[in-house]
Amino acid sequence: MGDFEKKWYVVRAAGGKEKKAKELIENEIKVLGLGHLVSQVLIPTEKIYQVKNGKKVSSERILYPGYIMLEAHLTGELQHIIRNVTHVSGFLTEKDSKDGKDKKPVPLRQAEVNKILGQVDELLGQEEENVTPYIVGEAVKIIDGPFNGFDGTIEEVLQDKRKVKVVVKIFGRKTLLELNFVQVVKE
Repeated sequence: MGDFEKKWYVVRAAGGKEKKAKELIENEIKVLGLGHLVSQVLIPTEKIYQVKNGKKVSSERILYPGYIMLEAHLTGELQHIIRNVTHVSGFLTEKDSKDGKDKKPVPLRQAEVNKILGQVDELLGQEEENVTPYIVGEAVKIIDGPFNGFDGTIEEVLQDKRKVKVVVKIFGRKTLLELNFVQVVKE
């Protein structure tokens, strides 16, 4: 009974309510015993790093706000159940050219799925390697800390500490600052 051909579909959800909608879809599937029709419900996310109060903080950001991916053997019953879940507005479909109404949901092509899932896996595999490497002599702008907004030049790169030494002009004098990679951006 579990040998259905499952394809990936995109479900539209209310912006900012993707996680709640995913939870409700999973609960509905579990309660109605339709787990054999649905392999997974997924919200593609990426890890981002920000500096808050001088500390590097990681958080997750949704790659496609307002969308949830669903791998399923989509029957009419399952389609109806998912469309009626709170915070879900339906599936991505093609418009019918004759009457302008939504047709049945269109599955993603395998190339699209591979790209999205590959992108998700790649982003999960990266820990902090998404930080740009810097080169001595390069112009940078400070984006965090007491010297926010100052421009400077990289004097030294401390790769192991993930820091750079930057020379900035403060009151007409050159001053050497040691900053984290995330506190500066290339100009």
